[in-house]
Amino acid sequence: MQRTFLLSQLTCALAALSLTSIAGAAGLDRSGQPSEDFSSSGTIAYMSAYHISPDISGVESNGDKIGDLGEEYEGYGYGVKTDINDKFSVGVFYDQPFGAAVLFEGDNSLTNINAVDDDRKRTSANVKSDNFTGLLGVNLGANNNFKIYGGPVLQKIEANVKINSKNSQLASVNGYDLNIAKNDAYGYMIGAAYVKPEIGLKAAITYRSEIEHDANYAESMPFINGVNTQLPPALQLDATQTRESELTTPKSVNIDFQTGLNKTTLLTAKARWVPWSDFKITPPLLNENGIALNALQSKTVDQVNLLQYSDDSYMLEVGLGKRLTPKLAVSGSVGWDSGAGNPVSPLGPTEGYYSVGLGAKYNLTPEWAVSAGAKYLMLGDAEGLLAASGTQIGKFEDNDAYLFGMKLSYASK
Repeated sequence: MQRTFLLSQLTCALAALSLTSIAGAAGLDRSGQPSEDFSSSGTIAYMSAYHISPDISGVESNGDKIGDLGEEYEGYGYGVKTDINDKFSVGVFYDQPFGAAVLFEGDNSLTNINAVDDDRKRTSANVKSDNFTGLLGVNLGANNNFKIYGGPVLQKIEANVKINSKNSQLASVNGYDLNIAKNDAYGYMIGAAYVKPEIGLKAAITYRSEIEHDANYAESMPFINGVNTQLPPALQLDATQTRESELTTPKSVNIDFQTGLNKTTLLTAKARWVPWSDFKITPPLLNENGIALNALQSKTVDQVNLLQYSDDSYMLEVGLGKRLTPKLAVSGSVGWDSGAGNPVSPLGPTEGYYSVGLGAKYNLTPEWAVSAGAKYLMLGDAEGLLAASGTQIGKFEDNDAYLFGMKLSYASK
């Protein structure tokens, strides 16, 4: 019984915290692409949900306040995995790896309170994604202590961005509208693990490939048709366009570690690396018009991106789980995320975080359990920079977020 508790029951208590370990972190990262269940033994199944409540505000250089722009949102995940025999296992998992939800209101550089149409008064961004990961695992060694696993990944992604501004420095992108229709593309994941169940030890590393989407960009750039722009007709710039172009989501590496400290205590650690410095969103119309408009001012630029990051991101999290009764376990964690560089996009104006969390797990039956977790994130201060125009937006300081997650799970050896 003790062996089973360390590997499934106590781990589930910490898994409730994992539901919210990455949401609000570097780049567009949300779920953290959980990987700890890929190397689990036996049959497992789960459904999870989390709610994130961010409080993000800032101040422009002229003193204008940027009110709370981080919108609340929910995320979901599920998975099922089973052993075919003592050597092979199969499974399928779902998560929502990347996303954004921001809305600028009030009177600041990313709103246009003078617009007649309410839809043209605010700046907003919404990014949604879905990942379906297939799993084939193989146990190796005389005692099946080594595992290798991998499988295909189907990813869906869609986005909508509206930029509205009263700032003359942002005139060229005032009224800009982008819609990226939902697009499917394929990648893969592969990993390896070493497990020693009698002491609750597991160490695993999982690699996910980048996924290249041929996305459909529908763009509108009203500035090009503006009566006061006085653009040379020879430029022959388009104000609207729909075109297919590349959008590549980043690769990543996750490391999962756990070990029993004694019969009722489990130590866990997680690490994650994502090369966000390689990621960018370059809408074709914005890029072409932006290059031409810069040339009018004797500025030479190779590319105009809507979103880009300057650094790779690193995440570390350490947790401790403790069994209090045969049915109840609790856990705590501390975490750190480096962010993806500074200045940052105002569509996600934070640079990493420090976090603390608590979780609990209760066994309803020997197989079924319910877990719950909460986490507080102290978001890193950052300077906002709109990549498309190179315009400084303001400083975003003393921000935070609250996260709550629940998980219903089944585990059987």
